[in-house]
Amino acid sequence: MIHIVFEQTNVAILQKAMELDEALQGEVVEIKDDYAVGPLLNIYETEGYQARRDWWKTLLEYSPYTDSLNIVDDKLAVHQLLKVIDEQPEQELWIWMGQNAHDVCSYYWLMSQLKEYQGRVQVLYLNNLPFINEKGNIFYPTHLHEIQPKEFRKAMRLARPITLSEFEVDPDEWKKLCQENAMVRFLEGGKKITGKEVDFYDKDIFANLNGAMKLGRLLSTTLGKMKVQTGDVFLVWRIRELAAEGKLEIAGDWNKGWKEIVVKLPGTGAVVTETVEEEQG
Repeated sequence: MIHIVFEQTNVAILQKAMELDEALQGEVVEIKDDYAVGPLLNIYETEGYQARRDWWKTLLEYSPYTDSLNIVDDKLAVHQLLKVIDEQPEQELWIWMGQNAHDVCSYYWLMSQLKEYQGRVQVLYLNNLPFINEKGNIFYPTHLHEIQPKEFRKAMRLARPITLSEFEVDPDEWKKLCQENAMVRFLEGGKKITGKEVDFYDKDIFANLNGAMKLGRLLSTTLGKMKVQTGDVFLVWRIRELAAEGKLEIAGDWNKGWKEIVVKLPGTGAVVTETVEEEQG
């Protein structure tokens, strides 16, 4: 059994679940890119793949994750994965998917390359299904890592084969999204993904910007309150883009990293020093 997950936090939680349940034992493979944002045109071709890498390179500049671009090689991961299942006919792939755009888009990207393995690919989709949290209350997780390790036996029962019909229809839906090439993709429900404008998350940034704020504080506040999640790297890129458009002002040296940056609305210059001193104190 080979488990496929789409976030690093999901790797850790699944490994903890394996320690509790032998039935889950297997290799864990992570698909690392976030296909819910960024360019997708000709994503399976060298030109499109390189265009996406170049875009991520721009986003990762000055971030704490500058080495991540060299770590993320999903094409190689899939190549090695297919080699294993070709050599080991008894192996099954289990794709774990939460009800969020990141996971669903990554599922589309992956399953579109697996049609010839129909019958050997299981999907576990946590779609509007209740689980028990640490306090004993019922909740509806949107991400795999929200589930307690002991609850994974229940989650296993969700496994079902990706049908031949899905292998026909889903890649066509994904192809349309790739051709549309929107910069943000939104999960409407089920597996329905729609493209959104690049400014889709701007409202969350502005809603949580109070005076002049250190970038780290703005990120943590925004990520903690936004109803539809995206990554911190994408949010920082949007903040930089908004500053270039004159809709935000930025103080600090990007070369010293995110921790040195202060973000504010235009015309609130006097507040910057006071706010920074308060936050540093």
